[in-house]
Amino acid sequence: MSIIKLNNRAVKDATAVGSFSGLGNLVFISRSTASSSSSVNITSGINSTYKEYIFMFNKIHPSTQAHFQVNFSADGGSNYNVTKTTTFFFASHNEAGNATSLSYQDYDLAQSTSAQPLGLSFSSDSDAGGSGYMHLFDPSNTTFVKHFISVAGGFTDGDYYNTNYVAGYNNTTSAINAVQFLMASGNIDSGTIDMYGVK
Repeated sequence: MSIIKLNNRAVKDATAVGSFSGLGNLVFISRSTASSSSSVNITSGINSTYKEYIFMFNKIHPSTQAHFQVNFSADGGSNYNVTKTTTFFFASHNEAGNATSLSYQDYDLAQSTSAQPLGLSFSSDSDAGGSGYMHLFDPSNTTFVKHFISVAGGFTDGDYYNTNYVAGYNNTTSAINAVQFLMASGNIDSGTIDMYGVK
């Protein structure tokens, strides 16, 4: 990665700036926009082109307070039922500043085909919801299992904010070629999910 270099001694006198190539490794692939959607299914663009994919979910607002979840497919989205083993912990803090926690939660999975919670109880209040990102590693590899990690922050009832940390693997040597995002109940009223490939 190159470093930005000023070609003059003083910043106030700079007339030219050198190059910066550090952001060139993310390649935008697609944007999915939720609008009272039961789920957001990304069924194209996940292939052997990249060894890593990043999903950025922004301003996810549910129709009713619920966990924000993910599931994976090895058949192009016909079924979202890949077996997963995961871990989950979170930190929380309330607006009053008198209640905090950092704890393991039993929202992890052990050889389960269920959807994996990424964010706990995103609030449906008009000014609430959640955002975050998920990395999916080497999904087209047919030798190894498919690892993923996620960080998601969300506003919950009682004026709490949670930061949720998830990691795990899809226990299959089949290629993962579709990803589904959904709420544990109700719809995703609004929000976007951008997918990037990492060179």
